[in-house]
Amino acid sequence: MQLRVKLSITGIVQGVGFRPFIYRLAVQKGLSGYVRNRGDAGVEVLLEGDVKSVESFMLDLIQKKPPLAQIDHITRAELSGENQYANFTIYKSSEETEISGSVIPPDIAICDPCLRELRDPKDPRFEYFFITCTDCGPRFTIIERLPYDRENTTMSEFPLCGFCQKEYEDPANRRFHAQTVACPTCGPKAYLTTNGGEPVQAKDPIREAGRLLYEGNILAVKGYGGFHIASSTTEEKPLLRLRTTKHRREKPFAIMVRGLDAAESFAEIGLKEQQLLTSPQRPIVLLKKSSSYNLSPLVAPNLHNIGVMLPYTGLHYMLFDRVPDVAFVMTSANPPNQPIVKDNEEALKILGGTVDYFLFHNRKIAHRCDDSVMRVHGDRQVFLRRSRGYAPAPIRLKQKSQRCTVGLGGELNNTSCVLLDDKAFISQHIGDVENVETRSFMQQATAHLHRLTNCHAQMVACDLHPKFTTSLLAKEMAEADGLPLVQVQHHHAHAAALMVEHGLDEIVAVTCDGYGYGSDGEAWGGEILFCTSDSAQFLRLAHLEAQPLLGGDLASRYPIRLAAGMLQKAGVNVGRWLMQNSSHLPHGELEANLILNQLENGKGTVHTTSCGRVLDAVAAVLGVCFERTYEGESAMKLESTALSGKNALNLKPVLHSDTLETSALLRTIFGSIGKVPTEDLAYSAHAYLARGLAELAMQKAQEQGVKNIGFTGGAACNQILAALMRKYIEATGLRFFVHEAVPAGDGGVSFGQAVVAGFSDF
Repeated sequence: MQLRVKLSITGIVQGVGFRPFIYRLAVQKGLSGYVRNRGDAGVEVLLEGDVKSVESFMLDLIQKKPPLAQIDHITRAELSGENQYANFTIYKSSEETEISGSVIPPDIAICDPCLRELRDPKDPRFEYFFITCTDCGPRFTIIERLPYDRENTTMSEFPLCGFCQKEYEDPANRRFHAQTVACPTCGPKAYLTTNGGEPVQAKDPIREAGRLLYEGNILAVKGYGGFHIASSTTEEKPLLRLRTTKHRREKPFAIMVRGLDAAESFAEIGLKEQQLLTSPQRPIVLLKKSSSYNLSPLVAPNLHNIGVMLPYTGLHYMLFDRVPDVAFVMTSANPPNQPIVKDNEEALKILGGTVDYFLFHNRKIAHRCDDSVMRVHGDRQVFLRRSRGYAPAPIRLKQKSQRCTVGLGGELNNTSCVLLDDKAFISQHIGDVENVETRSFMQQATAHLHRLTNCHAQMVACDLHPKFTTSLLAKEMAEADGLPLVQVQHHHAHAAALMVEHGLDEIVAVTCDGYGYGSDGEAWGGEILFCTSDSAQFLRLAHLEAQPLLGGDLASRYPIRLAAGMLQKAGVNVGRWLMQNSSHLPHGELEANLILNQLENGKGTVHTTSCGRVLDAVAAVLGVCFERTYEGESAMKLESTALSGKNALNLKPVLHSDTLETSALLRTIFGSIGKVPTEDLAYSAHAYLARGLAELAMQKAQEQGVKNIGFTGGAACNQILAALMRKYIEATGLRFFVHEAVPAGDGGVSFGQAVVAGFSDF
């Protein structure tokens, strides 16, 4: 019996070798018909043949799909009429856009077969730096429009040579219909220039770049999603220069290491960390420095860990070929608070004063995309930044949303999110939306995500803060498209993101970070909230003690201000201590006296319940960090100090109704300086907060009749806090949840906003 069937397949099915797979499978089963890409990122298949062959095809379609493919849904329609096709063909792509929810895959690291060909002198692509196939290479960063065909990508400027064309058309070849296929004859070229753009004559520009790095030069290296700034990891001179020109006194640099063995020479690597490092996504993974750590202390100053990634392009591997270096600094090339640089002319203009040389290639980057950053807590992965290798692949949810929504996030470390049915599409890392450049990037990235997913938004969501750039942008978007706007309180967004990520109907969420605009207009940041998945409302059940924030934003930059306010509130005479440490204030003793006057009269002081600010204050009291030069610096350095300590103080949390007192904590730590080792005091502070927040959350969960407790917000990236809280909560039989698929910090806020707008009853 003959059958004619038409299939519409959605998911990640373009740019992953899906059409060649369909072609080979259909031919193998003796079926005729066609396969083609669609303008909505889906794939259309028509099959003609006997019933048994069609059903066998359908089974293998699911079980044997390409490794990077993700099938979300198959719509099957049986057609009437006689067979019309003599054989099976890959048709020219259609521009039709009927279905929503498919998307282009993320950029993927070079695969092992391509890496072997890169090293094989007999292979035509020997030492070709952009060697790729259907299983690897750039996707998201080169796509200009759908469907995913070469002419719709930045590879359109490189017509295939005869050799590449032959492989492209050969069904038996790994590069059959691989849109990024190229070779030294027809593909992009790499070249070196000085920092002024003058060509540097080099037969092998990539390995010459490696030699220049080895000799102590600083280079801008163009990759898939933008430029990196690269330097030695052992020579202090270029590192000091880099810190000066990048205005990064203390912020750690990410490094690229030639291989796992090399990384093990200076860092500890667990099984989960090894899996992440070698995965096709190739994120930066924070690794604990080992006792044999031998890189410069300037790479990651005063931290216990270091951000490490493996090479993910042929170019990266080749940089290490003829030098002894085990690693190079490979940090994102961007001016302070601006997006990563992606265009050649832009790079010369912006980075020319920072670097000595440029390693360029002549393929355009359609969409900038920073590296992803992760760490491991026990055996669980934690996203610090979800970007290259992951975006824009969707996060699959356990329930469907009521409407398609878009969330624009907060202000710092931002992303945007499109929520559609049971899929959340989170953009690449956008950063701090505080200037024209990042606002423009935000708009472009969000619009591109809309186009890729073919989503027709029904609601726009943003932060509750009225002056955030993203809040103003959301209002403009809602008004322009005639859509309702929902403003979601910052910590509610965190809690909702955690709840829906794990498919929960309700949660008591410990939500801790540096700052969020509260529904009462105050500065929140250490909250215990009760949320349900079907409500746009939440209950604020408890919080940390409100502490003075002397000088507003100045206090978050100079934690000595926080410490002074907290100590004064705790009954400590801070005058002498403040004067002794006044050199850590921009205006020395003059500023210290102004702080003392403000403490005495109490005028003009705002307060905050922020957990991050408490950690900042402890760091200042212990002398761990007196000035925050990058986001989270004080807390990160305090955690690094605490990891070698123990709970020497064993403080019992002081709970007053719905509040965890923190004044007593700081007073005790201050009085223990010189009597108890600093690392033990640092650990004791973490233990107090973890136990106190856990006890409050368990108490409130019992009152609400809830079995689920979660930990979210930027502080949930802290290994000690997360581990101790889990220990206390799970010991009582309650369930404890943390993020694994979504960043716990502000990179997950857009998802939480979209969730509140998409799942709630309005």
